Amino acid sequence: MNGRTATAPGGSRTAHPAVPWRRGAPGESRWPTVIAVVAASGLQMALPGWLSLGPHWLLPALELGLLCALVASSPGRLERRSAALRAGGLALAGLLSLANAISAALLVNELVHGSRKESAASLLLAGGIIWAVNVLIFALWYWELDRGGPADRRHAVRQYPDFLFPQMQQPDVAPPSWTPFLADYLHLSFTNAISFAASDVIPLTRWAKMMMMLQSAVSVAAIALVVARAVSIFH
Repeated sequence: MNGRTATAPGGSRTAHPAVPWRRGAPGESRWPTVIAVVAASGLQMALPGWLSLGPHWLLPALELGLLCALVASSPGRLERRSAALRAGGLALAGLLSLANAISAALLVNELVHGSRKESAASLLLAGGIIWAVNVLIFALWYWELDRGGPADRRHAVRQYPDFLFPQMQQPDVAPPSWTPFLADYLHLSFTNAISFAASDVIPLTRWAKMMMMLQSAVSVAAIALVVARAVSIFH
């Protein structure tokens, strides 16, 4: 054996038993993703109305509508590779990101100008919600993009990983079929947002490094601005 992934007839890659991320893995359930999207949309709806453009319900309603379409198209485990399903998943993450970016921009404008004379408590609460939604959104992006998404990870399509998890480096600490699920990417997103560095996951590709840098920058800016404004109001 030369250590490379074998190629089956027709040009598709086959699983490589010696490399953890090139093995086939059980398909991931869609329901953790459904819970994460519903939680993010619900938190966005909980924000004050002045932190949105147009009707407060519009973008969350679009998010939930697209989520329902994805669930109806693939309600079980995420095993089927489909360009339409992948485009829908990326569009959903994009909608969540757009809604949160609008809310963050309007919050920053309020923090800088203070035209609405919002209380310190309301600003802290709004900043905390936007920060929490940001954690969920980046977890979804990491989950959707790492090695081509859940369906590609299921079939070990990609030759190299974008994120290196400890279980990939030490196969003896996890079952042979281990593959990261949404909870693993949520842990990655949370630790990166709160400590500005992943606790145990190594980003390998350039896009993964840039995404983590962007998340850390957004997180530290949101925390610093909200806390600074709240302290000035208290004083």
